[in-house]
Amino acid sequence: MSENYDPAPADDHVPARGFPPAEFEARLSRAQTAMAAAGLDGLLLTTEAEFRYFTGFLSRFWLSPTRPWFLLVPASGNPVAVVPSIGRACLQATWLDDVRCWESPQPQDEGVSALADALRELFGPNARIGMPEGPETHLRMPLGDYRRLQAQLPGIAFADATGVIKSLRMIKSPAEVEKIARACTIVSDVFEALPEMLVAGMSEIEIFRRFKIACLERGIDDVDYLVGGAGPGGYTDIISPPSPRPVRAGDILMLDTGAVFDGYFCDFDRNFAFGHVPEHAGKAYRVLLDAAEAGLQAARPDATCAELHRAMQGVIDAEFAGGSGVGRMGHGLGMQLTEWPSITPDDHTVLQPGMVLTLEPSLDLAAGRMMVHEENLVVTADGAKLLTRPAPQSMPVIPA
Repeated sequence: MSENYDPAPADDHVPARGFPPAEFEARLSRAQTAMAAAGLDGLLLTTEAEFRYFTGFLSRFWLSPTRPWFLLVPASGNPVAVVPSIGRACLQATWLDDVRCWESPQPQDEGVSALADALRELFGPNARIGMPEGPETHLRMPLGDYRRLQAQLPGIAFADATGVIKSLRMIKSPAEVEKIARACTIVSDVFEALPEMLVAGMSEIEIFRRFKIACLERGIDDVDYLVGGAGPGGYTDIISPPSPRPVRAGDILMLDTGAVFDGYFCDFDRNFAFGHVPEHAGKAYRVLLDAAEAGLQAARPDATCAELHRAMQGVIDAEFAGGSGVGRMGHGLGMQLTEWPSITPDDHTVLQPGMVLTLEPSLDLAAGRMMVHEENLVVTADGAKLLTRPAPQSMPVIPA
């Protein structure tokens, strides 16, 4: 077994940390089948999620932009890592058997020559190498270095492999789903306990801090993402940092979190009222819950994301005409806070068992205010199964 695999005791419901080598072997097999269909001799991957998907390497070191990391996935055989010297021991502890390094930092040649040498050796002078180039991807190396790499490899063609990567990562294995479900369970516990932690007069900053601490104390590894806000009868902004403004009677508070367990995210929110629930806010809350339920019922294999959007939007339009500025009503979820696909009117991605999605209906209220509700689910052969515990049917009230 990989040194990154740490099975939990049989009587413990906490998922095992890491994955056994068989998980990565299965991912590699699927990738190589998809590469053959796409006419690719290999993949060149530079971003954290793709690197971790094939290796299991989980580290916060990716927050540093100084050093690039490269992974080569051949059409046959195991992946080869080309990484800075500081990563040698970490990568040798994974299931990989070929880890190549250069001394870093070395801005004048930050791994370009080492990567070019590995590409020539593995693929020859005239290969077709896939790289993610489409929406929701990026290149994690200096653009100048990428151009230098191309100049050193004039016979190698670089092609878009977004479809290959997307087809792999959208479908989660049972072990991946288990980790997402664990994050959802812990944060569901925190949300249910939150009213006992809060009092009117607290600032948004203090509320956010208490929520993060509670998540960590209950077993979340990190709270990478926490946004939301509070305001009278609703909120105007759902992505900015918390303000020092104290919450007051009549305010609606929303917290939306992307919390992590063993490298996998949950992403959902909950709404709370201080003192009382204003009539219009209570109505909006009920409509959003009904919309999420409509999305849940529509989330069956062979349905499309556009159909999920239509189901939720239809519930909202019956009571609240018009849209909202959010732009979509959910998305994929997994190693990243947001993944493919998007639940929009124009995304016709077909749902398949193993896909993990968020449902995130939203609506506009008067005076520029809004409300949002979000749940997490996994698509199964029999339909959708919630990974979050459903929000209460009535908005929780915190005494003011």
